[in-house]
Amino acid sequence: MLNGELTDADALCASYLASTTDLMQRILTEERTATDKAAARLADQIAADRLIHIFGPGGHSNLAAQEVFFRAGGLMHVSAILDEGTLLSNGALRSMAIEHTPGYGKVVIANQRLGQGDLLVLVNAYGINAALIDAAMEAKARGVFLIGISSREHASNTSPEHPARHPTRQNLHELVDIAVDTKVPIGDAVVRVPGMSQDIAAISTFANAFALNCLVIRTVSKLIERGIEPPVWRSGNAPGGDEANARFIANFHNRVRAL
Repeated sequence: MLNGELTDADALCASYLASTTDLMQRILTEERTATDKAAARLADQIAADRLIHIFGPGGHSNLAAQEVFFRAGGLMHVSAILDEGTLLSNGALRSMAIEHTPGYGKVVIANQRLGQGDLLVLVNAYGINAALIDAAMEAKARGVFLIGISSREHASNTSPEHPARHPTRQNLHELVDIAVDTKVPIGDAVVRVPGMSQDIAAISTFANAFALNCLVIRTVSKLIERGIEPPVWRSGNAPGGDEANARFIANFHNRVRAL
């Protein structure tokens, strides 16, 4: 806004806000049943003092695992798999090449030694890449309960021959026990700028974070209904945060690899 008048950029930002809030509203209402079922399984894990593993193989999907791990207001039972291979900090092109590599996700899951009784949340904006599908297949073979957070629309509208795909051409939502659909449109970007040939402003990070935090909220609500107050991280930058967290560190320090 310049001199109190809206600019074209203001209108485009408002359009982005509207697209984001509309998408979140759809996730809230249309995925209520799936999210509620998933939350019940997460509540069972925490009630049994078992970890909730989360992996977001692929570029910015790694942010999803970080969103609910060691985060103020986040569940202490969350254990993020922060594999170096697909982190953008090690090179964006390298990350993309590795997420397209068949077999890689299998190695990551095997290294985590997950098995019967474990629960894994797999998050990926598009739900198709080879590392993701291998991770899902390996976890499933090991008897791990799987919750998937991805876009059915994006997966269903991506060609079976796309180079990112696993050789089996499978989608994440077809492999997991419970699938939460983030509704991310194909291409991810949602703002059309006059004169630009491509849309801009991706929406998937918002969608993933909202779906995950709804899952956390529903999980905590279910635990409170059972008379269980789950341990939750306090901000270390807030008064009393370190002291509050210290009460629980011993229970998680040797169990959560990334702590």
